[in-house]
Amino acid sequence: MLVVTKFGGSSLSSSTQFQKVKNIVESDVRRKIVVVSALGKRTSDDTKITDLLYILHAHLKYSVKYNDIWEMIYSRYVEIKEKLNINYDIEQDLADLYAELNKNISKDYLVSRGEYLTAKLMSAYLGYTFIDAKDVILFDYSGNLNDELTQNAIREAFEKNGKIVVPGFYGGYPNGEIHLLSRGGSDVTGSILAKCLQVSLYENWTDVSGVFAADPRIIDNPKSVKEITYKELRELSYMGFNVLHEETIFPVRSLNIPINLKNTNDPLHPGTLIKNECSDTEELITGIAGKKDFISFDIVKNHMSNEIGFLRKALSIFEKYNVSIDHIPSGIDSFSVICSTNNVSKYKYEIISDIKNELGADVIVDDDLALVAIVGRNMKCKSGVCGNIFSTMGNLGINVKIIAQGPSELSIIIGVEAKDYEKTLKALYSTLIG
Repeated sequence: MLVVTKFGGSSLSSSTQFQKVKNIVESDVRRKIVVVSALGKRTSDDTKITDLLYILHAHLKYSVKYNDIWEMIYSRYVEIKEKLNINYDIEQDLADLYAELNKNISKDYLVSRGEYLTAKLMSAYLGYTFIDAKDVILFDYSGNLNDELTQNAIREAFEKNGKIVVPGFYGGYPNGEIHLLSRGGSDVTGSILAKCLQVSLYENWTDVSGVFAADPRIIDNPKSVKEITYKELRELSYMGFNVLHEETIFPVRSLNIPINLKNTNDPLHPGTLIKNECSDTEELITGIAGKKDFISFDIVKNHMSNEIGFLRKALSIFEKYNVSIDHIPSGIDSFSVICSTNNVSKYKYEIISDIKNELGADVIVDDDLALVAIVGRNMKCKSGVCGNIFSTMGNLGINVKIIAQGPSELSIIIGVEAKDYEKTLKALYSTLIG
């Protein structure tokens, strides 16, 4: 039985956090594969090492003095080494990196040193073998993961060494150069390792005790979610739940490897377990999430339902401007195309013009929209959820402008005016979960 254990930046921000990580790893003999992010914030007004490295790269590129930035990076690592008396000459690795600094240094390479140095520190502290991610997380020149080569490299590294620490957030091209993942990519690194080694569990340790049923910035002390399916988390993540990088679930989902989200600062808390199927059938609603800044194009034309290919033609206009579409609620002679405002604002008037000229349809634009998703695998087994939603909205005098439900009945999405967003979230949480 093996466990991949990934620690985020907040779990690695100081020597005290390093000690917590060591206690966690050593408390379970199954924790033989450790993935680390770069050092995170120690306090709310601190700066992550990754951000400092991005700033450093910008200073180098534009020939701005950078010694103060470098000193901040250098001192963070050396302080942890000295406080924990770690037997690793990190000063030499930092000196080597300093000698490489110039305006032409690769951004991917420089930024990846945050995870690289953190992993080397942690491997020495734990007594595990350091494995450079560029040697085992392998990409082609298009940035696509080479599954076969990656699996072989990871298995070989683990079988040879038994206990390993791997830096997250990056991998290697065929020529050995660094390829960075998108921000939060250390979650994905852990997921790839879990899949390739076919482990029994993927633990993702951070500074919160799993998933909450709503945004704690809006809802006071929201309920903690014990179990959630991959599908539910995907729905919630799409609507703003930022507990995991959105690509994390795909490698492990196919093998039904559960993910356990846990809190480094409260390791005895069970956290949230994410898996294909959940045994709990009591919780009606798993979570409520939402986002502002959506725009709706309401397209209206008499007898459009009899016009073959009308919907395809309309959607091709959005495709022409490379605009992704979030939802398409429809009626008999009308339908709405809902998009993120950021994706479409640049082309709004061109799209309206094309729809009118090419399709002969009227277009009504609503660009002050917020969407709220009510997600729950058990909703399909119970009646009255929609009734409770509309009753709650009606009692508050909030106009529901859009409602959509997928065929799996996993989620109900409503659209309200942006000014009513937080009021809607609080009211629905109180009615359906609270």
